[in-house]
Amino acid sequence: MKIGFIGLGNMGGPMAANLAKAGHEVQGFDLAAPCPDGVRKADTAAGAASGAEVVITMLPNGAILRSVAAEVIPAMAPGAVLCDCSTVDVDSARAVADLAQAAGLGALDAPVSGGVGGATAGTLTFMVGGSDAAFATVQPLFDIMGQKAVHCGAAGAGQAAKICNNMILGATMAVTCEAFALADKLGLDRARMFDVVSTSSGYSWSMNAYCPAPGIGPQSPADNDYKPGFAAELMLKDLRLSQQAAEAVDADTPMGARATELYASFVEAEDGKGRDFSALLPRFVGRGRG
Repeated sequence: MKIGFIGLGNMGGPMAANLAKAGHEVQGFDLAAPCPDGVRKADTAAGAASGAEVVITMLPNGAILRSVAAEVIPAMAPGAVLCDCSTVDVDSARAVADLAQAAGLGALDAPVSGGVGGATAGTLTFMVGGSDAAFATVQPLFDIMGQKAVHCGAAGAGQAAKICNNMILGATMAVTCEAFALADKLGLDRARMFDVVSTSSGYSWSMNAYCPAPGIGPQSPADNDYKPGFAAELMLKDLRLSQQAAEAVDADTPMGARATELYASFVEAEDGKGRDFSALLPRFVGRGRG
């Protein structure tokens, strides 16, 4: 398959490289990042999209996605599919899908979970919104770049699933870190707390698979001085997207709102930027009630 790939940063670069390794013809474009091995460099985003059966984008935000879409859609052949793997606001995802469909193109919003490690290993999970036909076209590529692709519904459903998932993740990690800090002050050994909670009703991905306490449970960024597997500023971005969506549809999300405030303070007023989102634990350890 001939593929255009726009956005070759920490996530997009390895994803494009995996497609090329699988034998697909990949043309790539990025304003700054180099093309990975096996990916042919295009001079413009439109050049990367020209003649492609599928154009994949991995971009920082909705405004940039809209701008890139306006550039590449006119260059795409009718019947091709525009598949955006960025994490953006639902309105931008739906607006780009409308533009693509009006031009006779398929469109998917397919944000990912799994981080840079998953992008490199080809083990990402894709949450996908769009038509059945467009999903069927891109499914073989999802199988190369990831371990699972879930067709969540119509345009925007992939972004909706991603921000709902990450709102849960942000709030769950925050309370997991709070609980470890509380356990410390109550004199409860962290390893014993983990043994209890990880097999009891407090079980969660944040505790069991990504424990924020160093030296406990499976290896996580906590064991590497909180160097990010998923940076706190990216969690803040996703939490803000969740609150933007909640406001748009009049949904009551008080826990999501509090998690957003907490990560905003951690990233913008404390030392959270550039650290893993689980680094809330040392933040709580160093604080009391006032």
